[in-house]
Amino acid sequence: MIDLRSDTVTKPTEAMRRAMASAEVGDDVYGEDPTVNALEKRAAEVLGKEAALFVPTGTMGNTIAVKLHTEPGNEVICDDRAHVLDWELAMTAWFSGCLVRAVPTGNGIMTWAQIEAHIKPGNGFYAPTALVTIEHTHNMHGGTLYELASIDEICDRAHERGLKVHIDGARIFNASVASGHSVARIAQKADTVMFCLSKGLGAPVGSMLVGTATAIAKGRGLRKRLGGGMRQSGMLAAAGLIALEEMPARLHEDHANAKWIAEGLAKIPGLALDPEKVRTNIVVFDIAGTGLSFAELSAKLKAKGVLISTAGGTRARAVTHLNVSREDCETALQVMEEVLAVCAPKVI
Repeated sequence: MIDLRSDTVTKPTEAMRRAMASAEVGDDVYGEDPTVNALEKRAAEVLGKEAALFVPTGTMGNTIAVKLHTEPGNEVICDDRAHVLDWELAMTAWFSGCLVRAVPTGNGIMTWAQIEAHIKPGNGFYAPTALVTIEHTHNMHGGTLYELASIDEICDRAHERGLKVHIDGARIFNASVASGHSVARIAQKADTVMFCLSKGLGAPVGSMLVGTATAIAKGRGLRKRLGGGMRQSGMLAAAGLIALEEMPARLHEDHANAKWIAEGLAKIPGLALDPEKVRTNIVVFDIAGTGLSFAELSAKLKAKGVLISTAGGTRARAVTHLNVSREDCETALQVMEEVLAVCAPKVI
């Protein structure tokens, strides 16, 4: 199978497997796993923050961050297709007791003017706003990016209003490669940042939450409450260290493959997308013009050895990663052409 469903399907490299097999371990709940400690120290250094916390998933990292910055009954501002809103089982409500105030954007990128219009004061009538969370890159909108000046403005203005800012940076290294800004510079003004080791960076498991030493210390207790105390997790952290140090340098290959796929898909009758908007490793395209539902199209592609995922409604998604070569991309595009050649494009 050529698996373009997500970069979460990546397999650990041989170097990661060797590191996992030989990792020095201890009980991380006691703070005694040297490999986890090394990963957390290095992650904090790379992101330019005081401390870091190794968590099993990005969802857990985001959940902890929301809890750190809010009290029950607060509001959290995010865009209307944000991962924290649509893909994390309502943890903002369930764990933190907060209401999400969703901002319609069309591309996943909020402006400060849009955010400011949704800020609620604590005046006895409203649930007061406590946190702004931005997603960079944005998953469901095809890897879209905030401009650095926009991130800075959001952080500066939010802090002036007494609000915290969390970056859901699951793919922040993709954002760094595409924008030319270091991850530390992107994260500089944010209060906390979560990033995934298990997506484009290729580790088998794990994400990192970074922030102040005080916030991360409190976050350890929240991780335990969520069942994230993983004991001898140095075997996983060993792969994470390699992912952090070695894998960002190859992400440009995934971006180039995604752009190549996008340019090819744009030529197929019935598919709609703008290749110029593809800047990272996610390609979202509309299949309404094919006359097929997503379930129908994905089944036909799967039968020929290609897997894609849905982005909701008539939108489909293809994600490139380290286990998808240019040759695989060529084959996948050829299969898409073959499948849709027998479908009469629908006039819409």
